[in-house]
Amino acid sequence: MAKDDKENGWKEFFWNPRTREFCGRTASSWGLILLFYLAFYIFLAGLFTLTMYAMLQTLDDHKPTYQDRLSTPGMMIRPRGEQLEIDYTVEYTETWERYVQALNNFLSPYNDSVQAQKNYECKPDQYFIQEDSGSLKNFPKRSCQFNRSILEDCSGITDRYYGYNEGKPCVIIKLNRMICFVFSVSSVLPIHSCQKYKLGKDEWTDDSDKIGELKYFPPNGTLNLMYYPYYGKKSQVNYSQPLVAIKFLNITMNEDVNVECRINADGIAVGSERDKFAGRISFKLRINSRY
Repeated sequence: MAKDDKENGWKEFFWNPRTREFCGRTASSWGLILLFYLAFYIFLAGLFTLTMYAMLQTLDDHKPTYQDRLSTPGMMIRPRGEQLEIDYTVEYTETWERYVQALNNFLSPYNDSVQAQKNYECKPDQYFIQEDSGSLKNFPKRSCQFNRSILEDCSGITDRYYGYNEGKPCVIIKLNRMICFVFSVSSVLPIHSCQKYKLGKDEWTDDSDKIGELKYFPPNGTLNLMYYPYYGKKSQVNYSQPLVAIKFLNITMNEDVNVECRINADGIAVGSERDKFAGRISFKLRINSRY
């Protein structure tokens, strides 16, 4: 009998037909509780939405409010290969055709016809400044043409294999984009010391004989000021960052050759405590030949 009373007690706790209570509360009581929490969470959602709206009104869609960045842009190469290594055998097409394809894909937006259609012919040797006029926003901003043909022997136009079939490969270097970054000189030579051979962790020695003669495109490896400043992806939707190509004319075959290229410009510090690779790029070349 006691067991039945206990079971009945649990049943009446969930639903008591005499008092019409569910879990100890009437329907009206539960309704008031649910109404309270509904109003409470609607208030929180409204407060959160209002806070986010107020914060977003302070942001500029075309330029970050705060930029925690290095003062010197980083560098990258194309083709990258695995772990910044370019390794192939001249006589085996299948070992280097992926590098050729990677360069074709990378340079396709730089085709002269595409650049003529999308970008503007700028005056060289001066910054292409496009400031806003008070509250009137200058968007979208124009971008200067960087034609693929500027890279000449490394453009893939005159030599569709970029020299890889001859053991004279082209490597393209680009600076990472930094909003409103400008150089302090009329031109910059990012390919300043592509003649270092790595011996150990922090030990470097001049070894130009292994790298051999280099040829730069554009001449002297310069980046013209007309491509700067960069205003951001949303502001310059057609921006084509300038490139420098290096052609290795007689690199030592069948050996690992570690190359470091760095920016050379007044006011540009190379390497820092925050990033020792700022303003420079290191990569390895190994060109094998059976002969």
